[in-house]
Amino acid sequence: MTEPVRLTKYARGGGCACKIPPGELEIMVAGLGPPSGTAELLVGLDHGDDAAVVRLDERTGLVSTADFFTPVVDDAYDWGRIAAANALSDVYAMGGTPLVALNLLCWPRDVLPLELAREVLRGGQDVAREAGCHLAGGHSVDDDGPKYGLAVTGTVRPEELITLDAGRAGVPLSLTKPLGVGVLNTRHKATGESFPEAVATMSALNRDAARAAVAAGIRCGTDVTGFGLLGHASKLARASQLTVAIDTAQVPYLAGAREALRDGFVSGGSRRNLDWVTPWTDFGAADEAERLLLADAQTSGGLLVAGEVPGAPVVGELLPRGEHLVVLR
Repeated sequence: MTEPVRLTKYARGGGCACKIPPGELEIMVAGLGPPSGTAELLVGLDHGDDAAVVRLDERTGLVSTADFFTPVVDDAYDWGRIAAANALSDVYAMGGTPLVALNLLCWPRDVLPLELAREVLRGGQDVAREAGCHLAGGHSVDDDGPKYGLAVTGTVRPEELITLDAGRAGVPLSLTKPLGVGVLNTRHKATGESFPEAVATMSALNRDAARAAVAAGIRCGTDVTGFGLLGHASKLARASQLTVAIDTAQVPYLAGAREALRDGFVSGGSRRNLDWVTPWTDFGAADEAERLLLADAQTSGGLLVAGEVPGAPVVGELLPRGEHLVVLR
């Protein structure tokens, strides 16, 4: 029998941990200029929101995003599901509904069998079908390493748009998925050990959480992905000109996450996240282990929203802008 292919061995970094570090990304996109399209741009580059939004008419905004990454798990089908759920999440994080998506596939065709690529696409198709989103074609290239994701188009009612800059002081913060997939994925890549709960979390759609947030009148939020909870919280705080207070004891984690951290399975992306947020974060009594978990690079994480969502823990609140963007307590 042939040895099973370990897709994560072909990835420099797994999932959203392979993103360009947030500090470098901000420098790269700074000063790219004002929008040049003819439609009214409701959300663009200003704050680093999850997707772009243009107004079609008084009742409809068009949401557009693209997201792809290297293998985060060895199973090709699961990787496809996770990557698709992650890309669709950008639309949900804006309060929108995905309508149509296109595959984005990079594949080392002389190294990995095309049958595996088909499994990746099948996983993406199944999650898109679950979301009620058409998956119609896409684009593929022969590349040195495997990468997969989606370009997604959706719609949102402008008055229901969820953005980073709409926060108000005194509002609680809710988190709709547990943290810890970063350290677990790093352990998986190093050892081959599988974590079914992490896979289930990453492949789960943020659809229901987004619908609940919109129904609750929530208008400020984001999803928690490659920049970790601290990174995404600091972006929200900066855009809304507030301070985010995080109650560390209330933050949920996947089983095995603390053990993976204890055993040293921390990605370079997570360490870069922590370095990036340190200058404007008051860590309080949090030790290095707690800081690393809060900065852990997530893949297809949950929504961090300013308001209460049924079933989601409240992990902090928005405060008037103080000395720091983020305060741990």
